[in-house]
Amino acid sequence: MKKLALAAALTVVATGAFAGGYVEPAVIDPVVVVDDTGSSAGGILVPAIAVLLLVLALHHT
Repeated sequence: MKKLALAAALTVVATGAFAGGYVEPAVIDPVVVVDDTGSSAGGILVPAIAVLLLVLALHHT
């Protein structure tokens, strides 16, 4: 009797998995992200100005 109840329960669970049928997955277009690049001097400009200001501040005192 326990095997019959287990088989009935598994049948109910298994039929629920197929109730919706096959649905084709949606195709999503990829998003292209373009990163704007700055000039090559952009990475050195701020530290160079900071060093220049530091040298001027130390020289002035």
